[in-house]
Amino acid sequence: MAESRRGPRERMVFSAAQLIRREGVTATGMRDVAAHAEAPRGSLQHYFPGGKEQLVNEAVNWAGRYAGKRIARFLAGLDRPTPSGLFAAMVRQWTDEYETAGFAAGCPVAAATVDCASAGTSTWDAAAAAFATWRRPLADALTETGVPRDRADALATLMISALEGAILMARAEQDVRPLKTVARELGPLLDSAVRPS
Repeated sequence: MAESRRGPRERMVFSAAQLIRREGVTATGMRDVAAHAEAPRGSLQHYFPGGKEQLVNEAVNWAGRYAGKRIARFLAGLDRPTPSGLFAAMVRQWTDEYETAGFAAGCPVAAATVDCASAGTSTWDAAAAAFATWRRPLADALTETGVPRDRADALATLMISALEGAILMARAEQDVRPLKTVARELGPLLDSAVRPS
């Protein structure tokens, strides 16, 4: 959906995700979200009667869906789909962002998970659901590359965990080295899971 075609509610959810990935949940205020979304402040209460916790949870859910949808695009962009190629494409999204825009932003799902104590307990559920929403299409994509179904979910969990950890380290070190390292080191392990044809 093009940015200009989003209604105020969708713009606020998207804006919340963008601000959370840069500032975290605690530092992201409702007024900041309305300003970023160019939405009237009064619409916050209308669209999010559950307040900030509802908005955060919806932003986290949006981020999980977005990540899940990207998997198909990454897979389609590979000349020869392999598990390592898929993971390298996932990592490249972040290395490209960090090399061009700096290290200011991370994953909104991870940021919300870290800030769950201040966001409310329902945010834990939203974050868990978002990771599952990302993991399922990733596991499906792995089976398309030849990974047996009984290994695909575990490897999808490993890939997301490694990527999220590398994102945190890259931001801390202000260097893409951790991202490049996990892609290089995890690739052979992922490809070894492909069943022989």
